[in-house]
Amino acid sequence: MDARTDHDLILVGGGLAAGLIVWRLALDRPDLRVAVVERDGRIGGRHTWSFFDGDVSDADRDWLKPATAHRWEAGYDVFFHGLSRSLRTPYNSLTSERLHQAVAPLLGDRLIAGEAVEVAPDRVTLSDGRVLIASGVIDARGPTMTSHLDLGWQVFLGRTLKLARPHGLTRPTIMDATVGQGDAYRFVYLLPFDATTMLVEDTYYADAPTLDRDLIRARIDAYARSRGWTVEQVIGEEEGVLPIVLDGDIEGFWAEGEPVARVGLAAALFHPTTGYSLPDAVATARMIAGMEDLSSAALRAATESRSKALWAERAFYRLLDRMLFRAAEPGERWKVLRRFYGLPEGIVRRFYAGRSTALDKVRLLAGKPPVPVVKAIHQLRETRTGPGQSAGKVAA
Repeated sequence: MDARTDHDLILVGGGLAAGLIVWRLALDRPDLRVAVVERDGRIGGRHTWSFFDGDVSDADRDWLKPATAHRWEAGYDVFFHGLSRSLRTPYNSLTSERLHQAVAPLLGDRLIAGEAVEVAPDRVTLSDGRVLIASGVIDARGPTMTSHLDLGWQVFLGRTLKLARPHGLTRPTIMDATVGQGDAYRFVYLLPFDATTMLVEDTYYADAPTLDRDLIRARIDAYARSRGWTVEQVIGEEEGVLPIVLDGDIEGFWAEGEPVARVGLAAALFHPTTGYSLPDAVATARMIAGMEDLSSAALRAATESRSKALWAERAFYRLLDRMLFRAAEPGERWKVLRRFYGLPEGIVRRFYAGRSTALDKVRLLAGKPPVPVVKAIHQLRETRTGPGQSAGKVAA
């Protein structure tokens, strides 16, 4: 079968980055014929994406309100051995359900359920033989194997729990690192959705991209018991294996694969340390919506240029990642984060937004490091990772 359909733009993959691009184009360029190819025919999968107020502009926060299921004006908490702190920056969470509800009606029958087997600058071929033709194609399927990035991993599994009695929390807990550590930096992340509904996510900054679902589920159950919570029902579950970039060769990274535009994790468009991708996805959607030329060649040039520019700007964060993963013993990594959260709130806020000032960087590195000095010094120089040196897989 060779059923041809003409589009101005096709996005292959229906995750966060693709969903925001479609949404922004529908608002700014409603005349364009935009299609999304997604395996299960839904936008967003099963995910919660969160961001601080400082991560995006007020205008973008207003844009995202229909997909923002939860907002905590009072800020958030962190807990470490020897440090408990409340920070005032408001926190927001989008859900895949809300994102789908906002974006799917804009696409209608141009949200195409199917699996792409070939992605080229002028067409997308599906496993059932359909060939979709477009002047612009963006690969938003998520990353694949690469030998050009040296990676650590943020591994997590979260369960949304319905509790028998109110949990008593009114603010998110971004990090509860008082839990046992072991061979990774481990913390529990809590989002109180209502008085008796809570997302409990067990997260690890680990050396390997290993997700032991049964183990983490058992630890979430144990954590709930330790808080005195009785679970009536597990409403939902989500998981992720996200990259933490230590160093790499961005030129080699972009030379891989088909010569089409890439967005999201596949374009290294995420915060190198936190793994947060929503701010970059918002900025990328704005950029693409503002482009006059949406040909594949122009889209490739724009997304590659943006990725490389941000790579250069974010070298400092990769240095901190090397300090965390290479200079600190796995069971002691929590001390690095404890020191970070003891700094002034403005430094913390700008760090999450990826806008640390020169003075912020001095403060982040000043004083006795919470890692062995000799090991810390060895991480000051970034190296270029090439084929055969360090391979990693980035998994959404």
